[in-house]
Amino acid sequence: MTDQERRPRPRAVRLDGDKVVPPRSAPQPPQGFTAEVVEPGIDPFAAAEPLLDAGESAVEAAQSVGVLQRFIMSWSGVFWSALGVLLSLAFTMWVTALVENLFAHSAFLGTIGLVLAGALGVAGLFLIGREFAALMRQNRIARLHIALAQARGEDDGAAARARLKELCRLYESRTETATARARILHLSREIIDGRDLIDLAERTLVLPLDERVRREIAAASKRVSVVTAVSPRAILDVIFVAGQAIWLMRRVAEIYGGRPGLLGFFKLARSVGSHLAITGGLAVGDSILQQLVGHGIAAKLSARLGEGVLNGLLTARVGLSAMAVCRPMPFGAEKQPGVADVAPFLFGDKAKS
Repeated sequence: MTDQERRPRPRAVRLDGDKVVPPRSAPQPPQGFTAEVVEPGIDPFAAAEPLLDAGESAVEAAQSVGVLQRFIMSWSGVFWSALGVLLSLAFTMWVTALVENLFAHSAFLGTIGLVLAGALGVAGLFLIGREFAALMRQNRIARLHIALAQARGEDDGAAARARLKELCRLYESRTETATARARILHLSREIIDGRDLIDLAERTLVLPLDERVRREIAAASKRVSVVTAVSPRAILDVIFVAGQAIWLMRRVAEIYGGRPGLLGFFKLARSVGSHLAITGGLAVGDSILQQLVGHGIAAKLSARLGEGVLNGLLTARVGLSAMAVCRPMPFGAEKQPGVADVAPFLFGDKAKS
């Protein structure tokens, strides 16, 4: 017998005869339950988180009103632009007439006048160019802030890495940020999650800038409260408080990378005022009760001291609004500070502790 004859032949075996097993039906949902189509990779039971919180929405609304507003595209922009051109033409005609009169009087005086007029024109063009460069830098910081807030809300890793490279380029001229920038660029190639990467950049690069801003706000608030308490005239209080607010807004913008000129400062002041109006004059983390307690204790000691505390509170609020508007990224890993955080000496209960 050959090997082929020894092997068993294949047979067809019917396991359950002619019985047909119907497919198992899917479990029916309970009555009143509405099924929804869920995309792959999305947890249907995860709570939907808003991309922007109330504080961030207020910041972006204030930036759109001031820093990001297109000045030329408004009627006020047309008015002030036309007025500026007319005044420039009038000044140019006056300088031209002056140089001609100098040449009529003496060739030597005319030459001196012409050289001075040329130097004046070159300096004017330089100042105008610097003004536009400052405006573009402010717009760049504001748009970077909005882009980072959107990337963090959407947890977009690619967008986060692109925006953080732009953030590092913003501070590449500052030697004290070299270590932080190098660490961010290195970790951006290893960390995939966009939110974690932005939070790391906030703690590494922006947090030291926040500390400098806090010190400036505290110093300005202390100066205002002390000068108001000892000033003999109310008009001096108003002038000093206004001057400190202007200086503080410019200083905060410079720390975060902006260098506002004249027009840029007006737009920044409009953003700060809009932020104060949107938030109702209350910074995040503060309460009216805390302010009244601090002001009330000071007012019991002296009316002038109470006015000093109140002016210090207002100065601190202006500084915190400037901090929120000028910051190149939103508050995410770090909590947005309040008056009690930057100037605890203004509150009676915390000044004792």
